[in-house]
Amino acid sequence: MSIKLHKFISILSTISLLILLLPGIAIALPQKINTQPTLVIAQAPKSYSDSDLTPLQKQRLQAIRQRRNKEIYAVLNSSQRANLAKELHHGTDFNQALDKLYLKPEQKEMIQAILHFTNLKMKFKNNW
Repeated sequence: MSIKLHKFISILSTISLLILLLPGIAIALPQKINTQPTLVIAQAPKSYSDSDLTPLQKQRLQAIRQRRNKEIYAVLNSSQRANLAKELHHGTDFNQALDKLYLKPEQKEMIQAILHFTNLKMKFKNNW
C-alpha cells in the first residue's frame, strides 16, 4: 500500500511540475524559416520601469512583447513588414512606425485588438 501511495504521489508531482514549467519553456527551433531579415524592437509602455521589475517579470514581459510582434507581423503583408522594419531601424517608435504604414481598416482593427490585449496581459503579469 505504501509503495502505491508513494508511486501515485511521485507521478502526481511530476505531472504538476510539467504543467507549471512547460508553458514557460521556449521552443529552440523556429516554426518556419524566415528568409527576409526583419528587425523588431519591442518596447514596453512608459508605465513600466525596468528597475522595478524582477528578472522573471522582465522575461515574462519580453515574451509577451515578442508574441505581440509576431501577431502583428502575421497581420501585415510583406511590403508593410519591410516598411515597418525600415522605420524601426531608423529609430522610430513602434507605435509611430505602425501609424506610418498604409493599413487597411481590417488590419488596423486587428492590430489595435492585439495591442489592447497585449497591454492587458502586461498589466496582469506586472501584478504577479
